[in-house]
Amino acid sequence: MGAAILVVEDDPNTLELVSLGLEDAGYRALRAASAEEAERALASELPDGVVLDLVLPGQSGLALLRRIRFEERTQRVPVLLLSGHALEEDRVLGLEAGADDYIVKPFSARELAARVGAVLRRRRVGGRSPELVEIGGVRADPLTQRASANGEPLDLPRTQFRLLHFLMMHPGRLFSRGQLRDLVWADEVALEERSVDVHVTRLRKALAASGHAHLIETVRGSGYRLRGS
Repeated sequence: MGAAILVVEDDPNTLELVSLGLEDAGYRALRAASAEEAERALASELPDGVVLDLVLPGQSGLALLRRIRFEERTQRVPVLLLSGHALEEDRVLGLEAGADDYIVKPFSARELAARVGAVLRRRRVGGRSPELVEIGGVRADPLTQRASANGEPLDLPRTQFRLLHFLMMHPGRLFSRGQLRDLVWADEVALEERSVDVHVTRLRKALAASGHAHLIETVRGSGYRLRGS
């Protein structure tokens, strides 16, 4: 058998269709019908790739994707999202959350296998993965989940570190509160948009001691962005 691909899909017919199509293409398919089953599968065996349905019962596919991308053990595993939604906004949301590719239902087994192969090849030659980033003297390393400013450690809880690293990965890009909630804390299902303001305020306070609070800019009525310098 070839590379192991974890297929996460709650519809049993689609789960079997995708899995059999991958097996026909020479892959070894691992099956999970929910995000919780997928997490147990990931703990048991690290796959070479994940095919992940965006809409799942309980914890969403987007939340699982965020967990995959934030955990050191799984963050380099390529992920291809499946969705019944063809809207550009949905594709952008998934890709910016860390997906390597996005395919809209319905699709052919041949196309899916080809896209999986392409994603695996891109990763093997150094494709995109969460990375250390430094802007204006502030540094964030997702591998250690540590941040510093002017060489001095920043004592950030995980929630604020996620926000800092995400904004630093997209300097100059404006995000609404809703986008930040969905992209940074997708696994915090009860998080309200106004809670984003609280996290931004706390992060600014942590950056203020080193004189970097100005890096996070508020755009009235629109959201937040990180200055490029």
